[in-house]
Amino acid sequence: MTETAPDLDRLRGGAPPRNHDARTIAALTGNPGCARRGVMDAAGVDKDAVARALGFPAPFGQSQFAITRGNAFEAQVKADGCAELLTLLRDRLGLAVPEVAYDDLEVVAGNEGRELRHIRTRRLIARALESGEGTLFDHPLLRLDIAGQPAYLEPDVIAFQLAGRLHVIEIKSFAVVDGQAEPEQVAAAARQSAVYVLALRRLVEELGHDPARVSHEVFLVCPENFSNRPTATPLDVRPQLAVLRRQLARITRIDRILDALPDDLTFEPGDALAESVRAVEARYAPECMAGCEMALFCRDEARACGATGALGRSVRDDLGGVDAIGTALALADGVLTPSDDLAETAEQLRTAARLRAEALAGAAQGAA
Repeated sequence: MTETAPDLDRLRGGAPPRNHDARTIAALTGNPGCARRGVMDAAGVDKDAVARALGFPAPFGQSQFAITRGNAFEAQVKADGCAELLTLLRDRLGLAVPEVAYDDLEVVAGNEGRELRHIRTRRLIARALESGEGTLFDHPLLRLDIAGQPAYLEPDVIAFQLAGRLHVIEIKSFAVVDGQAEPEQVAAAARQSAVYVLALRRLVEELGHDPARVSHEVFLVCPENFSNRPTATPLDVRPQLAVLRRQLARITRIDRILDALPDDLTFEPGDALAESVRAVEARYAPECMAGCEMALFCRDEARACGATGALGRSVRDDLGGVDAIGTALALADGVLTPSDDLAETAEQLRTAARLRAEALAGAAQGAA
């Protein structure tokens, strides 16, 4: 256990830790400078429950119908030891998939504990790497360090020994119609699969093998043409892997953030919850609305403070060093003298203000 683990347990109060999944890590790496999300995710805080307690419930989520449909589709694909999945890989993709063993790692000896499941996952993958035997691992539990803290991840399936390499198989319930799927959904699946590939590569490396034995090509399994008949598509996640590695390296280490926080800080529901959340700095941008449960609360906070991030990451980055909209307007109007490091930004703001004024004046004359 790491030195910061007791502090992270305290942040949750009496609540059990929430598991990470690929979606949460993909969202976290999309905003690596956000200390608030970093701390809450590292501690396993239920952000959805916190957001609801604050009166700002998450602006996204699947309907119960979609969840039920997705679970039914996954169960169908995995039925009888993934028989339909193996047939799909052989027939649809033309892969020379041999007869393989099947191991379900969702429960180990009647125990659903994360550490026990992870240990068994390591042991079985190590054995498969040594023997070269083909094996399908269902619900393996991988681990990836996020900001210095271990996060447990559960891919849908790992298929071992296709052309001598491990492959991640991602099962999604969105439809592929006439060979095409919604680009945003495919992109999200690629980002999530890249998280699993990276975690699996690190495990393989820890076991003393070449991480390249984990393929960058994953297999995306979806319903075809709105039916329950599955189809499989190979997906190259090398671009997503490169982004993921770079962004994980940028995430501020949690222990440094914790050092600056009050010793009694906790995210337990109660009168002090909003104050506790505000004690950890956020880095809100409109893009957060698509992937973070705290987005509505952080947006309200950013607007109230006049933060430039509320206008978008590109605006905030262009105004580097100017965190408040009021400061930007004052620099643009020339009523605030900029420091040396903001001189160039101030000049650009004054130019933009002048061009805007000229455009408005021209439009007014044309209307007259």
